[in-house]
Amino acid sequence: MELKFHADTPFEMQLSFSAVLEHWEKVAANSPEENAYAVNLLRQAAAFPELRNGITTAAQLQQHAGLLRQLLAPFFPEGLTLNEIKAVSIPYQNVIFNHTERFANILKAAGPEFSIGFADFSEHQFYVSSCCLVLNEFYGTQLDFGKPLFYEIPNEENIVKYYRILYNADFLEIAPTSKAVPISPEEIEQLLNNYDDLDLWKRKFPKGSWCLKGFALMTLFDATVENAVSILKERLLGMNAIGFKDTVQSIFRSIYRIPDLRVGFTTFNPDNEQLIPDAFGQQLPSYMLTQQQPEKACNLLCNNSYSHLITKRTYFAVSDTLQWEVDTPGNLMARHFLEQDIRSFIIAPIVKNEKLFGFLEVVSPRARELNSINANKLDIITSFVTDTIERMSAELENQVQAVIQEEYTTIHNSVNWKFRQEAQKYIFARQVNETYELQEVIFRDIHPLYGQVDIKGSSDARNNSVQADLLLQLETLSLLLKELNKQIAGSPFQTDLDQLKTYRLAATLPLKAGTDQYINHYLDTELHPRLQQINLPELLPAIDSYFVNTSKDTGLFHLNRRKYETTISTINSKLAAVIDHQQQQAQAQFPHYYERFKTDGVEHNLYIGFSIAPGRNFTNSDLQALQLWQLRTLCDMETAHYCLQSSLPYPLEVTTLVLVYHGTIDIRFRMDEKRFDVDGTYNARYEIVKKRIDKAFIKGTQERITQPGLLSIVYSSEAEEQEYMNYIRLLQIEKRLQNNIEKQEVEDLQGISGLKVIRVAFMRTITPDDHLLANGCTP
Repeated sequence: MELKFHADTPFEMQLSFSAVLEHWEKVAANSPEENAYAVNLLRQAAAFPELRNGITTAAQLQQHAGLLRQLLAPFFPEGLTLNEIKAVSIPYQNVIFNHTERFANILKAAGPEFSIGFADFSEHQFYVSSCCLVLNEFYGTQLDFGKPLFYEIPNEENIVKYYRILYNADFLEIAPTSKAVPISPEEIEQLLNNYDDLDLWKRKFPKGSWCLKGFALMTLFDATVENAVSILKERLLGMNAIGFKDTVQSIFRSIYRIPDLRVGFTTFNPDNEQLIPDAFGQQLPSYMLTQQQPEKACNLLCNNSYSHLITKRTYFAVSDTLQWEVDTPGNLMARHFLEQDIRSFIIAPIVKNEKLFGFLEVVSPRARELNSINANKLDIITSFVTDTIERMSAELENQVQAVIQEEYTTIHNSVNWKFRQEAQKYIFARQVNETYELQEVIFRDIHPLYGQVDIKGSSDARNNSVQADLLLQLETLSLLLKELNKQIAGSPFQTDLDQLKTYRLAATLPLKAGTDQYINHYLDTELHPRLQQINLPELLPAIDSYFVNTSKDTGLFHLNRRKYETTISTINSKLAAVIDHQQQQAQAQFPHYYERFKTDGVEHNLYIGFSIAPGRNFTNSDLQALQLWQLRTLCDMETAHYCLQSSLPYPLEVTTLVLVYHGTIDIRFRMDEKRFDVDGTYNARYEIVKKRIDKAFIKGTQERITQPGLLSIVYSSEAEEQEYMNYIRLLQIEKRLQNNIEKQEVEDLQGISGLKVIRVAFMRTITPDDHLLANGCTP
């Protein structure tokens, strides 16, 4: 059987020991009489010319193993065989023999199924490294291609250990064969600039074009800790990668030589001194927390552990958890650790720039395996973990800020560019140590569009739901108190019954502001505490049943209020979903600032103009397209509610209003409220009209201008009337609005007169039109 040299290589391999034989020849020549040992070795070797010319088969290597051990004895001192990890090999090949006893023992512990091989060394790297040997030897280059080589070898406990490989190549010769290709300086330059082009390297160094003759001495040293730290640094860069936990756990097991060691992490929130599971995707479990639930540090940690971890911020190590529990009675963490079969552990604070991020947990199922002595091993690791946690914390904060900006503030995408401009100016000024005051963000000459879909009768519905729940609770409580008075001597609740009678009468009348608050205040502070003190067995079921029904989330005494809140929430969510979805189309027509608010219904503001999108050519057609979009969307919102209405706990109606404003306004971002508002006294008139118009009446009547089933368009000039009548006719053709149209004058408001309103009924017949189907209606 031939020796298995690496197949893809520019070298022809010859495992030759001519250099060793020459060494023994020199020894024998000095004094053959005194060096009979050398003469005898040479006589034995002379019978096997392959030792000099090149061994080519594994059988030859095995046949000459004893003789080779004697020939190589000067390089393998007997006294060091249990200390050194050494063997004979050829660089980058897995042909290894003549091991020292220590090397042989390491391979034996790895098991019969283990096959030795280079760690993290690709075919590409192997071929190019072989070529670089030739370039350095024959072409005068000084290429530093010496990537560290490692063997990953498990021990008898299956803990992977890393051994660094060093070669002594003094006994190797490199020579060209007939297949060698001459290489010019220009071609060498080309190779130096094209490491990744393996085909180029193979053309310049064809397979078998060079001969590598001789042998090398291989020496290994245990680099487990150093290599594990290097791998840990690499893995920490991909902390959210699949398998991160297993990889990190394996690294720590290699460092501590504990096969079933576990690693965890717990985050520390300094605002409330709370311990929580790691906030970076929970890549590592928390062994400190019960069922991964947050816990106050002062509740979980005993005095000693709190002092080490929170106050001093130093390691806290316990070599015997069972003894620790005995020494500190009532220790919750000790009990929790024992429940997880943790008998010894180390907890290391992760601190950077005086900020405590959390705690690295290293735990073992056996006592005394982890202790305050080997806790110091973490010194070489925690700095990398700390940098990673700091980076992850900063990334998390950036994500939090992004969510806040996207979900909770009104910095819309259409205007974000101007905020970024200001922020960049501010940051650039700081970088060159200049002072820059952030300027106010203002958009001038903006056309405003306002509309709302308001839930009609929401206040009455709320009052009725509160009234119904309150009456049921008071009646139930009165019956309970009457029963208690029968069972308890002295009728202790007679005064309360009289008070409840008064409250029941008040609850039957239209509710006044604060009625439910003062009734609930009496119940919570006066009556309920006394009820909870009663412990008569025959009365407890009725009392418990009463208190169960007081739950706001599930109790019978809040049923109608929950129905009301569900109704309002469902309507708002549906209406908001329609307009938010339609916004994608509107923004594609022309970028504009959009905001909407949920109250008892949904109202929206649209602002469009050149100053918001200075890169676009803004025309009156863009404004008209957005005005028509607004009306279509309001029709869709009305239709969506109509389809939804029959499934609501309370079948509430909605009213729809549009305000047409003839001029332009300026808007300014108010830093204190983190929102846009109109800028200047003149522009404030627009806001005043918005606030007052929805409660206005038809002039000379007591009829509100907004009515269920009608689209109300408020305007002030004939030009606006003509423009919106054109839109209405188009929507009538689209079967969104009915044909009947009425025009009315609006009553004079404080400081505002001359307003008019067009009212037209929505087309409420459910048809398979696209605009209906898109909103969830079934034709």
